[in-house]
Amino acid sequence: MGMRMQGRSSRGIVLVTGLSGAGKASILHMLEDLDYEVVDNPPLDLFEALITRTGSRLAIGVDVRSRGFDAHRIVDFLTLARREPDCSAQLVFATADYDVLLRRFTATRRRHPLAGEGGLRPALEQEAGLLEPLRAVADFVIDTSDLPLPDLRQMIEARFSAGVGTMLSVALMSFAYPAGLPREADIVLDARFLRNPHYDEELRPHTGLEASVAKYVKADPFYQPFYSHVLGLVQTVLPRFAQEGKKYVTIAVGCSGGRHRSVTVVEALAQDLAADPMIGELRAPVMVLHRELARNGLASCRWAVPPLDGTA
Repeated sequence: MGMRMQGRSSRGIVLVTGLSGAGKASILHMLEDLDYEVVDNPPLDLFEALITRTGSRLAIGVDVRSRGFDAHRIVDFLTLARREPDCSAQLVFATADYDVLLRRFTATRRRHPLAGEGGLRPALEQEAGLLEPLRAVADFVIDTSDLPLPDLRQMIEARFSAGVGTMLSVALMSFAYPAGLPREADIVLDARFLRNPHYDEELRPHTGLEASVAKYVKADPFYQPFYSHVLGLVQTVLPRFAQEGKKYVTIAVGCSGGRHRSVTVVEALAQDLAADPMIGELRAPVMVLHRELARNGLASCRWAVPPLDGTA
């Protein structure tokens, strides 16, 4: 593309893309609230002019509606931008289940940009194919299928708010393996070997947020050795991540249903990290997200350690 950036102060660029109806516009509005200058769907020929501006925080929305859309060309742009020492460039990809997107389009009576005689589902499938090269290199993939807007806002704020003096933002996530690995995870831990409250009829309806379930999981003789190693690993790697310039880290703990064992481990990590002086030294906000519980309306994102700029 022949892109070249002039020497200037450090800048942050966020590209926001994803499936139509998955929440790209909402994410751009949230970034605008965080003082990003937002440009939605510029022609690709204008990208170089946009990213060479002097503004320090820029969010660009791009999708199949963009004039001259070419996913591989955008990947090339992103690769070159990331090589610039004065520029931090990230790609956010919003997605959702097809059935959810179909309901959203029906509710809003919007027309999909690729919709033709074949109907909406083929248009979504075509769009997903066109966007796949972008999803493959995304820094942050957000599945909004069952994610309430307040939780989405907290996730965006955790990742992109300019917390004063913040060196590293930490997200702790529980999830269910059958529902898929969290793409944004940097560290994935498997808690499926611990005894499962699902097989206790009294505990099955409850979650790891409740003391009875947590007590049951922690009574497993293998829990404490496992958890001690996990906590030690986290306490070891977080300062090194910050030292290496990493700005965001997601630690995901999985189990079979994402309700009991993984939730218990994440809650224990949140409590111990909140009390750890190391987190204070890093000035690191810590967010907790129980993915499967959130999808079923049983929990929301919350701050275990809030950001220093008061976005919580």
